[in-house]
Order: sequence, then structure tokens, then C-alpha cells
Amino acid sequence: MKTGISSACRADLLDRDDARAKLGGLQQVTHIFYAAYQHRLTWAELVAPNLTMLVNTLESVEPVADHLQHVSLMQGYKVYGGHLGPFKTPARETDAHFMPPEFMFDQQTYLEQRQQGKAWTWSGIRPAVVGGFALGNPMNLALAIAVYASVSKELGLPLRFPGKPGAYDKLVEMTDAGLLAKATVWAATDPRCGNQAFNIGNGDLFRWSEMWPKIARYFDLEVAPPLPLSLTTVMADKAEVWQRIVDKHDLAELSSWEFSDFVFSWDYDMFGDGSKARRFGFHAYVETEAMFMAIFDDFRRRKVIP
Repeated sequence: MKTGISSACRADLLDRDDARAKLGGLQQVTHIFYAAYQHRLTWAELVAPNLTMLVNTLESVEPVADHLQHVSLMQGYKVYGGHLGPFKTPARETDAHFMPPEFMFDQQTYLEQRQQGKAWTWSGIRPAVVGGFALGNPMNLALAIAVYASVSKELGLPLRFPGKPGAYDKLVEMTDAGLLAKATVWAATDPRCGNQAFNIGNGDLFRWSEMWPKIARYFDLEVAPPLPLSLTTVMADKAEVWQRIVDKHDLAELSSWEFSDFVFSWDYDMFGDGSKARRFGFHAYVETEAMFMAIFDDFRRRKVIP
């Protein structure tokens, strides 16, 4: 199986001509794994660039890749409106769309229409919050938690859950990055999965009220009652503190806080129904507590945190 774009073939996917010049020679491609994303300030502004990048990718590769078998589209729970407020849970792949704009709708509709009459198929992969190692990724919740805990320890503070009051006791779901990779390849290579979307989660649910004390114990911290804090705000003046930690332990530089503030603001349940993937044959499972601890261990091995 040959993946869509190699590291030696970088293209500006927003530029149609550059995309075609760089990707138009990929004649041997059999599978495209599409996970590009362009951030904008409003939901409406997200549509044009994110649809354009997918269109430029596929319309550069498909005409020359005679053996193209599958296009995998990375989605998420924005498909269900999880970013907008309380939504129906467990979310299912058959749930009706909400009032647009939402770029994931446009991307999937484009694939559905483009695929008509073609030999290749598509899949939509819908993870929950993804946990894994990825420096420079602004959506890395585990890294934000680890840095927040490390700074709390340096300042002699207990670990407080910083989210909205109602968020501490709501049900949340996460997706291990390794599990997500396995599921993505499975959906792209199992013929039963053609032209289907799948929720992909670890397989368990948790509440921060249960997980937070376990995270605190990992960092040898006490837990104090939750207090609504914008990490974007309270961490803005902690550069000197973090630099002190970096110098003391010879660590790497980091981090971004907006995404963690977003996740900790969910004062409503955030999870999907993962049974469709199991019915289609994907049975991998990761315990979320074990995932967090393994990620923190990995951060320490890589000298990202003390």
C-alpha cells in the first residue's frame, strides 16, 4: 500500500497549481489519507480553505493514479455539533446534520459526489479527543495537562481542574493516537468499510472527577477543588517559570493552551457510539487511564516534562 503524499513531496494544498505540480506525478498511489486542516477564526471561514485543500489534493492525484483504491478523510465530533454545545449522545454516524456552515459536511459531500461511478471508495474517521505524542500540535490535550501539572508543582500548588464547574462530572471520551492509526488503516483496507463513516474511541468513558486525581498522583500532587481558570490567561505570564523548569531538567520548549480551555469548557457529555466499527470488524481497545500514563511516561523519556 502506498500512502498519498510522501515527505519529499510537499505541496501548498491551497494553491491549485502548486498542488497539481507537486502531486500530479503520484501515479502509483493506491490510498490517500487526508488529515490536513487550516484554522480560521470563525466556523464559516473554515469551510473554503478546508474544502479547497481536499479538492486540490484529490483532483491532482485521482486523474493520474489509475490504481487508486481509497480516500480516507479524518473528521471528528464536530460532525455532530460537539463544538457548539450540548448535543445528542451517544452520537451515531447516522445522526442528521445540523444547520451549516460546517466544513466537514462539505468535505464529505464532495467525496460522496466525486466517488459516484468510480472504483475507489472513501471512509470518514471520527475520533474523540486524540491523545498521543506530537510537539507543536495545538490540539495536544495530554501535553497541556502535563505542562500545567509541572508548573503547578514548580509553584508548590495543588492540581486544580481548571474547567467549567459542570465539566468536572460529565462523561468524556478520548482516542489513543495509535488506536486511531490502526482504525484508519483498517477502514481504508477492509472492503466492508467502503463509503462509510466510523466513530473511533478508546472504548471506555470517564469523568474528569475520577481521572483528575489519578493524573495528580502521577505528578505527586495534591488535588484541590475545581476552579474555573482560563489556562490561556493564567499561563500567559508563566514563561519564566517554565524556562526555569526547562533549565533545571534540560527539557524541550512548548506549548499551546486554547484547545485545553476548549475541552475543559464542555459542561455536557461528549462521546459517540463506537459500536458500528465493532460490527464492521474493528475490536481494538485502549484503557484511557493507561493511555494518559503511557503518554506522560513518553513525555518524560523524551525530556518534554520533568
